[in-house]
Amino acid sequence: MAFDIKEYQERLQKTKQSMEKKGIEVLLITDPANMNYLSGYDAWSFYVHQMLIIIVDEPQPIWIGRLMDANGAKATTWIYDENIMAYPDYYVHSEEFHPMQFMAEILKEIGQGNRVIGVEMDQYYFTAQAYMSLVQNLPNATFKNATSLVNWVRMIKSDQELEYMHHAARIAEKAMEAGVNSIYAGTRECDTAAAIYYELIKGTEEYGGDYPSIVPMLPTGDHTSCPHLTWTEKPFVEGNNVIIELAGCYKRYHIPLARTVAIGHSSERSERLAQVVAEGIDEVFAIAKPGVRLEELEEKWRTTIRKYGLEKESRLGYSIGMNYPPDWGEHTASIRKGEKTELQPNMAFHFIPAIWFDHDGIEISESFQVTETGIQPFTNYARELLVTNPYHLPDQSKGIIS
Repeated sequence: MAFDIKEYQERLQKTKQSMEKKGIEVLLITDPANMNYLSGYDAWSFYVHQMLIIIVDEPQPIWIGRLMDANGAKATTWIYDENIMAYPDYYVHSEEFHPMQFMAEILKEIGQGNRVIGVEMDQYYFTAQAYMSLVQNLPNATFKNATSLVNWVRMIKSDQELEYMHHAARIAEKAMEAGVNSIYAGTRECDTAAAIYYELIKGTEEYGGDYPSIVPMLPTGDHTSCPHLTWTEKPFVEGNNVIIELAGCYKRYHIPLARTVAIGHSSERSERLAQVVAEGIDEVFAIAKPGVRLEELEEKWRTTIRKYGLEKESRLGYSIGMNYPPDWGEHTASIRKGEKTELQPNMAFHFIPAIWFDHDGIEISESFQVTETGIQPFTNYARELLVTNPYHLPDQSKGIIS
């Protein structure tokens, strides 16, 4: 397990306190990050239905999943073996049977079929069919929406979690350096993606990396206006910009990092935009500390870039920590207008104040943790437009700051 049993039990107790406030007696967790957070379960099995059951007046969670995954649950969780239950394979991708039928029967057998049950309604791994099956097979239960209940518990990180995130930050720096150093005219975009992936998985000499929840983003040329494009097999072209957005991952904890690379030479426009973004980051970081609302960070950014006649519609960032594909965000607080959440020590965010236009864009991002007196960036990478030699390896002094 990645954490001491005591930490899992403390997380469970905080979750139960939140359940009681919301009037929930039984919580059905299907989000794999929340499942891992409370039990330690870590496997690529979330493509089939699985569940962690938290009962407010029971000391142990119950894990229910596919039969072939039960041993994985026994190997990675702190849960007693008798609380690990499995459904047979004929429930998998069947038109006649559904795993939620099996899970509903378990809930009835253990006397939980007539209680107030919370379900994570709005997340990737819980389908409309899953909900309908639960409702049909638990007619005496009362269902409540418990989306993000555990996610909000996760926002304040423990010291061990922050240590893992600092490991992920070192991996992110190495992967970014590999990506930047692989970009020059004639090299294919896919070769840069491969160089990044190699470092993400290899990690450092002290610790290996994990697969990130999102693939590296690598929009190039005019496509830098499209933040969520990945890579192609096309070669890089001198004079184009390339955006690299990636995340180092360690024990499922992510540290995202984004930079913009100019191949051979940079335009005056790109240099100016990069300077505006960097100035905005500095201005926001100068006021960020416990007690400051996230909307205040957005307002400071908006005021800073408005001096240059610029506006940004999308949010500026979001809470980060543990997650699984398809997203590394925690799905709780965002840095945007109207967000009243206050910064607290040991929160962590990805701050990505990128600017996109019709035919180009600039991304420079930082992930940071909140300290007792301010904030601390996780990574230490040059916060500027990175310019490479068009046909040779770039100057490495532009990368990680020693």
